[in-house]
Amino acid sequence: MCGIAGFIDLDGRTSEETLRATALGMALNLRHRGPDDEGVWCDAASGVALAHRRLSIIDLSPAGHQPMFSANGWYVVVYNGEIYNFQELRHELEHSASRAQFRGHSDTEVMLACLEQWGLEDSLKRWNRLFAFAVWDKENRALHLGRDRFGEKPLYYAWMGDTFLFGSELKALRAHPSFREEIDRNALALYLRHNCVPAP
Repeated sequence: MCGIAGFIDLDGRTSEETLRATALGMALNLRHRGPDDEGVWCDAASGVALAHRRLSIIDLSPAGHQPMFSANGWYVVVYNGEIYNFQELRHELEHSASRAQFRGHSDTEVMLACLEQWGLEDSLKRWNRLFAFAVWDKENRALHLGRDRFGEKPLYYAWMGDTFLFGSELKALRAHPSFREEIDRNALALYLRHNCVPAP
């Protein structure tokens, strides 16, 4: 079990120091999910911050540290879970035309190599997975969140004004200064009626 948290501030006037401190505070509330390591990455120009709490299981070395960058520097990921077929995917990537090179032995690094090789949509189809992740696409300035189909790895998110928050637990979101604990009674009524909150 690991913990992920982060946000994107569309206002874009937050300093890198404030982004980092806020993301670190969010991750601090998840330390029970990942006692082995922590990491934060932020980009003040984009207003994005990603934080991770690590429970080392597959690759115990520092090569498994997150947030992790793809080899081409295009993607940054924070990730909780496991890609069960990552060894097969790694073998395929090492023997593909691009001949991917790996620094460590984590499934996170294989995940990033898949994104480089096949993009997000095709990679999701190939991963036999149980996870929640956030990927920042630096080239296209886009944040992608994903989780396993049954939601075994939790991922909470919320819009608070111009800020989009996400985390493995609600307590991570609560640590962000923009978070407001307010119940949308209309959404609650929809949930009780339909067992979900229908779009929009």
